[in-house]
Amino acid sequence: MSSDGPRNPAITALYQKYLDDQDSARFIRKVSKAYTSGTLQRLAEHDLREVRRAAVLALGFLGDIDVNHTMGRALHDEDRTVRMLAENGIRSVWNRCGTPSHRQQLTVIIRLNAAQQFHEAVTQATELIEKAPWLAEAWNQRAVARFGLGQHAKAIRDCHQALELNPYHFAAASGMGQAYLQLGNPVSALESLRRALRLNPGLEGVRAQVVRLTRMIEDK
Repeated sequence: MSSDGPRNPAITALYQKYLDDQDSARFIRKVSKAYTSGTLQRLAEHDLREVRRAAVLALGFLGDIDVNHTMGRALHDEDRTVRMLAENGIRSVWNRCGTPSHRQQLTVIIRLNAAQQFHEAVTQATELIEKAPWLAEAWNQRAVARFGLGQHAKAIRDCHQALELNPYHFAAASGMGQAYLQLGNPVSALESLRRALRLNPGLEGVRAQVVRLTRMIEDK
């Protein structure tokens, strides 16, 4: 590992350079040459917040699903910037699972959902799940598509499976809450949304929903 000393790893200089020039390719190249994934994960829990920011940013760019636990913990960091970097980065990490072919198909599914081509997204996601049933994001993306089609009970089942495979998947927990709301089940919706918030306290929209649903249920 390259470092400037035990309290100020060299990654902080690379991070500052990135902030100055926004050259992500250079940052990725330099970090990947100097640090292993294991070292970056250790630095993600460093005492200095600048080091944690740099490490979490790097893991978001470079890490695969093996860094999921580290990124999930970083969602609870005392530093707001670390938390923001972790939320952005962990979503990318979720997509870096499986073979290159699996990842390519997952990218297609995500694009189909973004384009609201939900029927085709369900077809593609089902095909991917059959090939790689352990790929949590495939289940989550099929849940997104099924929600878009109004198939809320099926979406909930897919969200459950995504969370079984990836217990840090706050998006699946949040999506499950939205599906329960559509089914007129505010109690289960509140439970799911609280789970999402426990996983990622930075979900302000979810926090507002939790407050609203709690009051609504208590007033009944």
